[in-house]
This record gives sequence, structure tokens and C-alpha cells, in this order.
Amino acid sequence: MDPTDKDDSEPPKEWHVYLLRCADNSLYTGITNDLQRRVEQHNAGTAARYTRSRGPVTLVYEETAECRSSALKREYAIKQLTRRQKQQLINNRQD
Repeated sequence: MDPTDKDDSEPPKEWHVYLLRCADNSLYTGITNDLQRRVEQHNAGTAARYTRSRGPVTLVYEETAECRSSALKREYAIKQLTRRQKQQLINNRQD
């Protein structure tokens, strides 16, 4: 097999944009391709510096993105929202 050929046996990984609620009630936005592992990392203090001193964290919102680029763009858009708008996003997803 030519090394430049793509191996189609493994499906492309899904990317996730997520919001965490920290113990101090602040919200953290991030992206990952393994959501469960990433939340565990946040709670273990081995992920983002922001969440290290604000644990434990709770996953309150998640959406799937087509690719890493789309996830990064959506993460940026969510980070530009006000806290009230982020809370509305969370509440609408839970309805």
C-alpha cells in the first residue's frame, strides 16, 4: 500500500465544542475529539490552566462539529457571547 493512500478503515473523529460549569459557577468553553476523556482531564487538573483551580467541573453543553476548523470557529463564536447568552444556549439545549 502506498503510504500516501488514505486508510479508510478508521472513520474520521468527531469534534466537540463544549461548555463546562466550574465549581465557582464560571463557564469554560473548549473543543476536543474525545469529550469524556477531556472532561476527566479537567477534573483531574491536567487540562486547561483555567479549570485547574476551579474544579470539579460539570459538562453543561456540547455540540458536534464536522472538523477541527469548524469546532475552533464555533468555540470562538461561543466565547464572544455574554454570560447570559451562554446560559440561554445551555438552557435551550436542555429543553
